[in-house]
Amino acid sequence: MGQGQAMADPSSQEELFVAERVGTADRVVAINARCQVRTRDGHCIVVVGGLPVAQFAESDRMAATYAAITLIEQGWAEQKEAAAAFDCSTRTLRRAQERFAEGGLAALGRSGGYPKGRPRLRTTRTRHISDLKAQGLSNRDIAGQLGVTEKAVRKQLRRLGWKQATAEQGELGIAVGGADPNLSALTAPALGAAGASLALCPGIPVTLELLAAPSGADPNMSASVARELVAAGPSLASGAGTPVDPRLLVAPPGADPNMSAPADDEPLPFSSDTDPADRRMDRLFAHLGLLDDAAPLFRAGQRVPGAGVLLAIPALIDSGVFECAQELYGNIGPAFYGLRTTFVALLLMALLRIRRVESLKEHEPTELGRLLGLDRAPEVKTLRRKLIRLAKLGCATPLGRALAQRRVDAHGSAMGFLYVDGHVRAYHGKHAIPGTHVARLHASMPATSDYWIGDQRGDPLFVLTVEANAGMVKMLPPLLDEVRAFVGDDRRVTIVFDRGGWSPALFRQLLSAKFDLLTYRKGRIRRLPANRFHQRQAVLDGTKVRYSLADQGIRLKGGPRLRQVTMLCDSGHQTTIVTSRRDLSDIEVAYRMFERWRQENFFKYLREEYALDVLVDYQIEPASPSRDVPNPNWKAADQALRKARAEATKLAAQFGHSASANSEERRPTMRGFKIANAAQGRRLREALDKCRQIEAFRAKVPRRVPASQAADGQPVIQLATERKHLTNLIKMVAYQAESELLRLIAPHYARATEEGRTLVQSALSSAADITVTDTELCVTLAPLSSPHRTRAVAALCAELNRAPVRFPGTRLRLSFAIASPEPSP
Repeated sequence: MGQGQAMADPSSQEELFVAERVGTADRVVAINARCQVRTRDGHCIVVVGGLPVAQFAESDRMAATYAAITLIEQGWAEQKEAAAAFDCSTRTLRRAQERFAEGGLAALGRSGGYPKGRPRLRTTRTRHISDLKAQGLSNRDIAGQLGVTEKAVRKQLRRLGWKQATAEQGELGIAVGGADPNLSALTAPALGAAGASLALCPGIPVTLELLAAPSGADPNMSASVARELVAAGPSLASGAGTPVDPRLLVAPPGADPNMSAPADDEPLPFSSDTDPADRRMDRLFAHLGLLDDAAPLFRAGQRVPGAGVLLAIPALIDSGVFECAQELYGNIGPAFYGLRTTFVALLLMALLRIRRVESLKEHEPTELGRLLGLDRAPEVKTLRRKLIRLAKLGCATPLGRALAQRRVDAHGSAMGFLYVDGHVRAYHGKHAIPGTHVARLHASMPATSDYWIGDQRGDPLFVLTVEANAGMVKMLPPLLDEVRAFVGDDRRVTIVFDRGGWSPALFRQLLSAKFDLLTYRKGRIRRLPANRFHQRQAVLDGTKVRYSLADQGIRLKGGPRLRQVTMLCDSGHQTTIVTSRRDLSDIEVAYRMFERWRQENFFKYLREEYALDVLVDYQIEPASPSRDVPNPNWKAADQALRKARAEATKLAAQFGHSASANSEERRPTMRGFKIANAAQGRRLREALDKCRQIEAFRAKVPRRVPASQAADGQPVIQLATERKHLTNLIKMVAYQAESELLRLIAPHYARATEEGRTLVQSALSSAADITVTDTELCVTLAPLSSPHRTRAVAALCAELNRAPVRFPGTRLRLSFAIASPEPSP
């Protein structure tokens, strides 16, 4: 571009201004979006926002250090950015800042000569170290041969200025009309239209060679490439000022099976990479803010570990989790690991029994990445940041509602009976949170409570995290409001719960809201005579059941008229069930009530297999200060009363023992005994008086007070719930997917009731061969441990192939098979 053209174009004024003062640079290092270091003829110029702010000789390390410190102190660059641009470590730059703060500019200089106090090495040993390093030996091997430490070898190599030889980076060779085997057919014309260079800095052309990182570079993206390309801003401008639309970087149909456009109207993420094992370009565009989610690119492979988990993809798609997440969250900003990839990764992690994000450290990222169609799976810090970003949007509860609505619409017949139960998660941290009774631990301790709603098949439908461990009686009304929103106003639903929800007033409320109830009766109940019971047997849901039952009507005090069904156990124990359903047989009432144990088994399964009780984060959030909590003063008085009663009981026992041992020959009357044991009697009376005083004091203390009063000036807090709620939903959807696979495999496996879920888990964790065609992603599982289990999984694959689905984010249809077991020798 000529000078006249630059003056005519206002956008080129800054380029001309800098060019007149700086000239054309031979080398440009981009510090960040507005700062560069330009080098020419041995002189360096630091440019900030197009204006030169420092100039020094390339060999003047003192001036270079001062320029770096100036950039940091003026807020133009971060310490890491300046250290990388000036080819030093952050530690070195930090020490220079400290010396500058203490002694000024003079402190940045170094005296000539060999450093004082450092022993000199013989020239022969120095040459020997260089020769050994040139032969390819590691620092540890060299140290072993010379008898020194590895640190000493490393320092000596640094003094010698030795650098690892790197392979030369070949040019991409992208030009107008040119083609490159590593890029799709449309990529070259799209980039060729941008000219032979991308204007990363004003007036400074940077060739397309910068788009390729050296061999062996970090697969996430070369840091130097990122620094040099981030200055391009949100678009890559050609010499003519025409932005390159990254959406053009999509291969035409037939160029790559993973990149072709789908037949339907659903937009797919673009990809400028064709090598599934090298996603450098997509990571670059994500860094520049031009990519919201990386497109899955699969590569063929044999015996890919854990590839059997792809069996669950059809069930996950049917659950609607990806569609609901897209509608609620939209996207989580420009990222290589976008919203869809994050949800796919979390769900497959749960199904592979990677129970928490921290457990990713124990798995190879590249192997997990192959299951996602990526070069590597997100690592621990990346996935943590994704969860934090999702939690900030606060959409976990709406997501749970949307998933529940989708499941009700798809499985409405399973919503006739809904099981409600609370799950208490014990907390062992340092924060002061409300406590409750943990039944499985038989102790009262700090904990949080979730209430789960499950359908009559035992699958979870909805989960709600409650505040301050509210009881079943308090939580059922809001839970049933959620249920009514799912099932509609016309459907009659029976709510099944345990004795924690026993309340005649609550029963009236349930019946007025058009809900039926089914629960155990609480309190003391008169036993029924044996002649009232009759043997009943039936086959319900494919299960043969047999009970001894008695059926009668009851009317609760202050409550409605209900039906009572009592079961007589072989041991003689009587279990009483209360329900408002009069249209059911007595044996079905008992069967539906006892099926509540499915929910207990669900909690146990999720604790062991999905780590339901683990902490997702250690964050806290403010809680409502007006909620009522147990009064600590009443609790202290109650403990004191128990201690006083125990002491009085002990003294009374001692006094009674003395009375029983009294000899009538010595003291024939009680009066004489009391006179002889006056001290014991006095201590007993004092203990009884103390009990009465504490009882009177406790009666004046309210049992519950506002949380702000109980906190005694401390902030009212609770554990953060959003991330925990979101991970609970992920585990719920993963469990639902397992259940769907179990139902498909049950007709083909005789022991599906006892071992079906274990068989599904084995299939999901097995290795598989992956084959990619133009239209299909074929997954061939390895044979299982026995022929009959292999045949059952083969039938499952056939069932899944009847309604093929596409892997999320691609047009590839999933196809499943299992290899035939090898004949035994």
